[in-house]
Amino acid sequence: MTHTVGGRVTGALRVLEGRLVEYRRNWRASAFSTFINPVLFLAAMGVGLGSLVDRGQQLGELSYLAFYASGLLAAQGMQTAVGDSSYPVMAGMRWVKTYHAALATPVGTGDLVFGHVCYVLLRLLAAGVAFATAAAMFGAFSWLRGLAAVPLVILCGLAYATPVMAFTGALKHEGALAGLFRFGVVPMFLLSGTFFPLEQLPAWLQQVAQAVPLWHAIELVRGITLGVTPAWPYGGHVAYLMAWLVTGTVLALWVFRRRLVP
Repeated sequence: MTHTVGGRVTGALRVLEGRLVEYRRNWRASAFSTFINPVLFLAAMGVGLGSLVDRGQQLGELSYLAFYASGLLAAQGMQTAVGDSSYPVMAGMRWVKTYHAALATPVGTGDLVFGHVCYVLLRLLAAGVAFATAAAMFGAFSWLRGLAAVPLVILCGLAYATPVMAFTGALKHEGALAGLFRFGVVPMFLLSGTFFPLEQLPAWLQQVAQAVPLWHAIELVRGITLGVTPAWPYGGHVAYLMAWLVTGTVLALWVFRRRLVP
């Protein structure tokens, strides 16, 4: 196992290469869904439901399409990252055991973690650009503002990816992953300010939502795409997401080493 910086980078790139070779088989279907899903969401919720919300002028001068699209752009990062850091990690750890095969080479557990994080980063980049393009087509916000928010979408995704990798790596059975999506991802998606302002929630639930990384990402993305002043200073939101990313990385490295190294 290599421990030098150069060796770690090389090992992570080899893991990334393996993930990309695997992805090459289904990238067309994935690319289609990555673009068509935001189009369907924006058409149904942003335009359809949004026209009813705008009649009530509940968001002031801000259209519901713009409000919803900016929140969904950030949520796209969470959903993409959790999806790519749960079942694929379970496959590598238990089902197909590709991680065990990789460890028979000079690749180490740290390479597996960082290589997978690099793969998720590329997936987040593609998803963010696709969504920003779809939102610009609907007139939610300008394409350049959407592209400027993509790095924040990536940060949001990675803040979820590394803790989910650690969580999945520690599991002995895949049943808990269904609970992760049902009781974790879905409530965060619904109650972090994606569909309606957080102020419409009870006070105690607002405090819970503010502890969720997605809320911080939504505040940042709305600040970039719509010019809305975020609840915290920009640096505070970024620091909070970075804390989740770093903590998750440390946990993922520990779990992978504990589970894969005799």
